[in-house]
Amino acid sequence: MTPGTSRKVLSTLETSLGSRSESSQPSGSTTTSSGTIGLVIAGHHPLILFGLAQVFRVEGDCCILATCTDGDSTLEAVQRHQPHVLILDVDLPRSSAFTVLRRIRRDRLSTRVVLLATASDDNQIVDGVRLGASAVVLKEMPPDAFVTCVRKVHAGQQWLEGHAVSSLVSKLSRGGASIQDVARQLTPRETEIARLAIQGISTREIAARLAVKQGTVKIHLHSIYDKLSVGGRLGLMLFARRHGLA
Repeated sequence: MTPGTSRKVLSTLETSLGSRSESSQPSGSTTTSSGTIGLVIAGHHPLILFGLAQVFRVEGDCCILATCTDGDSTLEAVQRHQPHVLILDVDLPRSSAFTVLRRIRRDRLSTRVVLLATASDDNQIVDGVRLGASAVVLKEMPPDAFVTCVRKVHAGQQWLEGHAVSSLVSKLSRGGASIQDVARQLTPRETEIARLAIQGISTREIAARLAVKQGTVKIHLHSIYDKLSVGGRLGLMLFARRHGLA
């Protein structure tokens, strides 16, 4: 393929992807029907975006709400569509990818993030999990496993396997809170909620067990994350695993 042909292909893909990111729905709404997983896909390379879009377009329970090639458009799409899951390629300009994660965490958005990385992206994987990514998917993962991952994340589970988890646990073990810190920092209620969350119990179920509102549980969880300097439920579970609590 000549350079000129390559440029034409990329231009065509960018145009195609861009046209699919438009929505007639009002700001703050999701364009998915009940039971459908709303997705926003963000990556720096049009070919990767096109491939990801093709993978999920044939899945009957998935709906692609937008495809984005930079941090600003990704944040806009997340705020506009409020997707269930954001697939975020770490290969966006680094500040843009992690700015997106920080904003989602700061604004306490319900969107769950699947970080797309390579086996050599150790530092980015660590930072992504610290900032609340629900999953890390290596780019060599088979498409069917990738789809399974997204469904699990949508259901409230975490996904971090293979090279990524061994590297991450190793790096997280060099710092962070200790067991004594936990005893001192967490209130009795936070400790109770943390124990349930570590077991993978959903926010709704925790609220039902403790006879409190889901919003109350979420407030406690965010307090726990802040006190222990962990990135969401995944970071909490890794912390617990590291200290033999799970």
